[in-house]
Amino acid sequence: MCFLAKTLSKLFLALLVLIFLSTSASTATSALTDGPTKVGMEAYCLLRWKASLDNQSQSVLDSWVGRGPCKWIGVTCDSSGSITILSLINLGLRGTLHSFNFSCFPNLTRLEISNNSLHGTLPSQISNLSKITYLNLSGNHLTGNIPSEIGMLIDLHTLSLSENLFDGHIPAEFGMLSSLSELYLSSNNFTGLIPTSMTKLENLSILYLSGNKLSGSIPSKIGFLKSLEELDLSSNNLTGAIPSSIGHLRNLSRLTLFLNKLSGSLPLEFNNLTRLKSLQLGENGFTGHLPEDVCLGGLLEKFSTNFNHFSGSIPKTLRNCTSLFRLRLDWNQLTGNISEQLGIYPHLDYMDLSNNRFHGEIPRKLGQWKSITSLKFSNNSISGSIPLELGNATQLHLIDLSWNHLQGQVPKELAKLKLLMKLCLNNNNLFGVVPLDFKVLSNLDHLNLAANNLSGPIPGQLGELSNLLILNLSRNEFTAGIPFELGNLHFLQVLDLSHNLLMGNIPQQLGQLRTLEVLNLSNNMLSGSIPTTFDNLWSLTVVDISYNELEGSIPDVKAFREAPFEAYRNNNALCGNASSLKACTSIKSGKTSRAKRKNVVIVIVLPVLAALFLVFLIGGLLILLPLRRRQAQSRELQDKDILVIPGHDQELQYETIIEATENFNSNYCIGVGGCGVVYKAVLPSGRVFAVKKLHSLQESDKSKNLKAFEREIQVLLEIRHRNIVKLHGFCSHSKDCFLVYEFVEKGSLRSILNSDEQAAELDWIKRQNIVKGVANALSYMHHNCPFPIIHRDISSNNILLDSEYESRISDFGTAMLLLSDSSNKASFAGTFGYTAPELAYTTQVNEKCDVYSFGVITLELVMGTHPCNLISSLWSSISSSSLSSSDDHDKLFKDVIDQRLVLPQNQVAESLVYITMLAFSCLHLNPKSRPTMQQISSKLTSKHPLVSKSFSTIKLEELLSNNIANI
Repeated sequence: MCFLAKTLSKLFLALLVLIFLSTSASTATSALTDGPTKVGMEAYCLLRWKASLDNQSQSVLDSWVGRGPCKWIGVTCDSSGSITILSLINLGLRGTLHSFNFSCFPNLTRLEISNNSLHGTLPSQISNLSKITYLNLSGNHLTGNIPSEIGMLIDLHTLSLSENLFDGHIPAEFGMLSSLSELYLSSNNFTGLIPTSMTKLENLSILYLSGNKLSGSIPSKIGFLKSLEELDLSSNNLTGAIPSSIGHLRNLSRLTLFLNKLSGSLPLEFNNLTRLKSLQLGENGFTGHLPEDVCLGGLLEKFSTNFNHFSGSIPKTLRNCTSLFRLRLDWNQLTGNISEQLGIYPHLDYMDLSNNRFHGEIPRKLGQWKSITSLKFSNNSISGSIPLELGNATQLHLIDLSWNHLQGQVPKELAKLKLLMKLCLNNNNLFGVVPLDFKVLSNLDHLNLAANNLSGPIPGQLGELSNLLILNLSRNEFTAGIPFELGNLHFLQVLDLSHNLLMGNIPQQLGQLRTLEVLNLSNNMLSGSIPTTFDNLWSLTVVDISYNELEGSIPDVKAFREAPFEAYRNNNALCGNASSLKACTSIKSGKTSRAKRKNVVIVIVLPVLAALFLVFLIGGLLILLPLRRRQAQSRELQDKDILVIPGHDQELQYETIIEATENFNSNYCIGVGGCGVVYKAVLPSGRVFAVKKLHSLQESDKSKNLKAFEREIQVLLEIRHRNIVKLHGFCSHSKDCFLVYEFVEKGSLRSILNSDEQAAELDWIKRQNIVKGVANALSYMHHNCPFPIIHRDISSNNILLDSEYESRISDFGTAMLLLSDSSNKASFAGTFGYTAPELAYTTQVNEKCDVYSFGVITLELVMGTHPCNLISSLWSSISSSSLSSSDDHDKLFKDVIDQRLVLPQNQVAESLVYITMLAFSCLHLNPKSRPTMQQISSKLTSKHPLVSKSFSTIKLEELLSNNIANI
């Protein structure tokens, strides 16, 4: 009887559920004209959810029409026509999941709506997906708590909710997911402790909780997860020591704990982890010794302990760890003889032992590291000479041996490293001359030989290093003059030749260095005058020519005018328009002569002027008096309307900006531009703004800079776009001129790409989204405004990134409107290296100038550095109609992209190939052959063609030829 009662009870409950579903279906029928009876309940629920998305998202799902959902985009069905898989990856969907009826999909086994723009909370009804085995909502903007009901998915095998913006605590109910094998919750805003209930997930093989705000310690029972193979808890606020139970995780192949606040020494049980392939402990507060058996199993590929307090020597098992690919032990207190502790690593790509206490000599076996690209031993106590065998490591891109006790000469064998981009040998005891063979290092962009005992003349052959950005030869014993060939370094940004024995005149060819930002020629024996060609050094921000024998007037550029007295001291007779110098006597004598001539003229014509004066006196008074009254009224209005705020923001007032920056105190400075300084202003309410204040202007500059100021206001008040920096207000007053923008947290794209750590965070998907954002903004400016707006200075320094790496175009000081009744001609503007080549010989401005700059930015994101050499190679190949004329074209594409990121896979790799082809099409020498930004934006949002070849086999030449033929 009891059994029969239970059975009847279950049947009654099932009947209620059927009645509920029937009622729901009836309601749905009245809500949509087609109704579930026509298109099926599953299709009906999908259409209802589609209707809740924004208009653009609905257009992406245009195929969702009719009664056959099995043919819709992203939908897969079983043999009976029921939906089993819903895959909507990276489609730009915007909306919520609140209207997504999970109960409609009883047979759904796989749901992935990753890399979209979903927001709002994750509905608790997700627990109704009774057969789900794979759930991926990563890369969205979901908020709120992860619902505890998700713990009811007993049969769930794979759960991925990474890269969202969830907040709240991770529910303890996760302990109910007894079959769970993979759990991804990374890159969210989770807070609180790691739930101890997670340690009951005995089948868990992958646990990713990185990129949250989790606090507290690692659960002491973490060792219960004996099936765990990958554990990533990086980028949180975890504290305390690593529990000893971690030694029970004998299957662990990847352990990532970097960027936390963990401390203490590593437990002895760490030596039980013999299957590790990746161990990353960087940026914590660990002490004690490194684990001795870290490579006992011979599988270790990545090992990083940077920015800790580890002491002792390098583990012995690392000496024969031939599997090593990446090793970072920098910024610790490690000791020992470096030549005895390193072995032969055939697969090693990156090694950084800098900022420790190693001694000994650089091992000659380093020449057998055939795959090494980056070698950093700086700031140790390494002695001896640089081994000649280093020239055999031909894959090297970066060598930093600075701040050691190295002796001997700079080996000419280093010239065999044709891929070398950065060479830092500064602050050692090297002597001899700079090898002339260095002229073949065509990829070199950073050469620092400062603070050694090098002598002889500076080789003019250094002028052949066409990609050089930084050249520092200071604090040596170089003699003779400055070679004029250095004027050929057209991309040079820093030139430091100070503290040498250089003599003679400064070559006028240095005035060709239009991108130069820092110039230091101090403490030499230079004589004569500064070349007049220096008036063209518009990018210069810092200059020092002190302690020489220079004379005459200084160049009429801002850096020289505003340089302090220390930059000029101890010269013969420098003069000019600078606060720290006297005016040039030749100018004074010229003024005196002109004054005398004027007096003679006055004496001769005085009788005539006296008569005319009587005639015009009354008329002049009648004109001047009203004019003065109008000028006074204008000044009163100007003083009254100090700050203009579009939208009438009550909090954003002149006084609040002054108070928030303490009257533009340097402590609030976050950047310096060509015509102003940028400050961070935090208002009492907590709102944050960026304020760009114009430099104090000389009369000669005031007109030009005020035009740029007014132009930026004009442009930014006319346009509104999510990828264009927003102007909140501006002040145009005799006392202060400044602009108030939204605050963009991450800063400029250039600063991020110049930082290895930040660039590593800028993964391929983020970089592709930046490209799309910039393309959309330029397309809007060129094609969707009343008059096309041409930016004219698109560069990585003017692309800002917010906290979610969304791009913003900034700095519209050189922008101009293309008017139909105008010639649209303008003087040169922009940043060298990003400007279109036709601007060197024409003043005609059109939208194709921005298209070219966009191509450069795109390649810079793909390569991780400015593609100057690649572009010049492209120009020469196109002009000679021979794509194989340059060595660059024989390179594999995978070797050209940013090596700081892992090699892209699948769809990401295909997108990267397509984006690069589009970038090349933007760099065509003929502006008419470049696509429009509207075409580029459309191509980036539509489905790109499939790549037939394997990514790792694609050559640069193939991208160029495909681009020229098809795009």
